[in-house]
Amino acid sequence: MAREQSGICAEGNLHSQYLLFNCSEGMEPAIRSQLAEISHYLEEKADEYSDVAFSGFIGVGANYWESLYPKAKPKLLRPFPSLSQDDRHAPAFPLDLFIQIRCDRSDINHLVSHEICLMLEDLASLVEEVRGFRYLDSRDLTGFVDGTENPKGLHRQEVALVANEDNEFRGGSYIHIQRYVHDLTQWDKLKVKSQEDIIGRTKQDNHEYSSFNKPKTSHIRRTGLKDDAGNSVEILRQSMPYGDMKEQGLFFISCCKTPLNFELMLRSMIVGDNKGHYDHLLKYTQAVTGAAFFAPAVSYFSANS
Repeated sequence: MAREQSGICAEGNLHSQYLLFNCSEGMEPAIRSQLAEISHYLEEKADEYSDVAFSGFIGVGANYWESLYPKAKPKLLRPFPSLSQDDRHAPAFPLDLFIQIRCDRSDINHLVSHEICLMLEDLASLVEEVRGFRYLDSRDLTGFVDGTENPKGLHRQEVALVANEDNEFRGGSYIHIQRYVHDLTQWDKLKVKSQEDIIGRTKQDNHEYSSFNKPKTSHIRRTGLKDDAGNSVEILRQSMPYGDMKEQGLFFISCCKTPLNFELMLRSMIVGDNKGHYDHLLKYTQAVTGAAFFAPAVSYFSANS
């Protein structure tokens, strides 16, 4: 059975480092070879630093996949769905590679990131690097607990990983990332009850509002979707806060067996329903990046190098 990359379904960590690359044209054979080396390196480090829960994964950009692996493509892989409605925007900034590195020691993340950059030297340019961190008891910088609705236990794999629907890419995952910048100055001016109405949960004890009391413009209402059969539309979030005193926000990461679930949630947030109910959290945060990737099973890179 195809085994997923270690970082896809990993539990939370204290620290993360995200590396975003664009690759040099005409270097695909060398890049394929190096990705196999990097994949092996990440798995080695997951064993070596298991005591601090090290994990990582490599995602190949939706717009780059066919250049790098022209023989076959995941069935549902497609570009990031750029959306815009009034003053709400989800921009698309296609990238070739996304590498997530996480563990409970930031120095190890730095060490591994440095080695990976050396391995891709002369093959790819580092477009962006973001360092994330756990904030308090797994809260977003808005002060609310983040990831409460994440699937638990073995259900994480069921939600995040491709299975029989695309056997060639079994064990892989569709990845969507967005870097959100929060306007905490304006957010912090709100009364706690107003913040809670925007999120759909209580701030201190993290209790979800009842369906009756949950505003149709609340974040949880806009992302807590059901399909036609009444089943929850789920993704596995691997997001973490990031920032400094000049700019801070959330590095959002969705892992799922299909891109459709993320796309439905994003549309529900930005465009809303047919009655104008959109996610009012977007009054206080703005996505400044957006990209789609596929993270294949761990054996894929060596088998296609």
